Amino acid sequence: MNKQIKQPTESTIKAVGLKPWWMSLVNKERFSVKNETNNKASQNQIFDNVNFNLPINFHYYIGEELIKQERTMFFPCLEFSCLKRKMYIFNVEISRKIDHNIFMNKYQVLKDIINESSSIVVFTGAGISTPSGIPDFRSADGIYNQKAKVNYRPEEIISHSFFMEHPDMFYEFYKEKMCYPNAKPNAAHKYFADLEKKGKNVTVVTQNIDGLHQAAGSNRVYELHGSIHRNYCERCGRLFGLQYVLNADGVPMCDKCKGMIKPDVVLYEEPLDENTIQLAISAIMTCETLIIVGTSLTVYPAAGFIRYFRGRNLIVINKQETNYDNMCDLVFNEDIIKVIENIK
Repeated sequence: MNKQIKQPTESTIKAVGLKPWWMSLVNKERFSVKNETNNKASQNQIFDNVNFNLPINFHYYIGEELIKQERTMFFPCLEFSCLKRKMYIFNVEISRKIDHNIFMNKYQVLKDIINESSSIVVFTGAGISTPSGIPDFRSADGIYNQKAKVNYRPEEIISHSFFMEHPDMFYEFYKEKMCYPNAKPNAAHKYFADLEKKGKNVTVVTQNIDGLHQAAGSNRVYELHGSIHRNYCERCGRLFGLQYVLNADGVPMCDKCKGMIKPDVVLYEEPLDENTIQLAISAIMTCETLIIVGTSLTVYPAAGFIRYFRGRNLIVINKQETNYDNMCDLVFNEDIIKVIENIK
């Protein structure tokens, strides 16, 4: 027997984890989506007593700032096949009014997803480390918007060709702007490490080079862009730690063969490590839940790895909107620490 969907009594809902909520209310039968249009239906055309499960991704979360500016968002109008209707169009205004008997708290939704997931990949960018005092790259106060002491753009300075031609200027910038030896793991790093300690199958794929995931206790960490904590002599291959590089006067040189030392970080014009790529993509393809944290998803090829996800739950936690938000099951345009505090 078909269940009757419990309907909101007003055309005002707040989309807090809408997809998981929707999936829990409708029955298991799926109907095919024919297409999406940009037409808008009357605001009064809300949900009908029709049992269906829309196999699509909604634009369903709107941040607090937009609500305060009294901007509204509408779900896409849909044309689909259904036993009771050939065409059904709905249009729902998102607002602050919610029916607490119907809608779940978005933090609880995330907490439930994490608790129930058999395997989790956490894909992180600079935003997870900013609470630790490490600036990101592209924000107003980010590294790329800070004035360098030399007449070169930061993107030029941290390129392979610049490193080879001007190692002295490279290291002056690198030591000052990209190395933070006193930075400590914050609540977000520790939360995901603790999940692993509790027995969860958690893999971290990070674009960061700061090593804070390992410092927090995460064991399976794939560093797409390398690490400041690994450095090697370009001549003999001898390895050096971060402190050796920072203590060097100017360009660090090997104490054995006098060759120049290079950080094991991926500079512009350099490819990512093939083995790390394969491990990261394999983890993303096979996990049940992918949580994207603190990244605008604009740096390629790393950002493109998200397209390999074939799992069940796709979640973004980032202060700014990303181009992937409309593909996700849950979106938090908030500070990562606030989210962690609400799901502990």
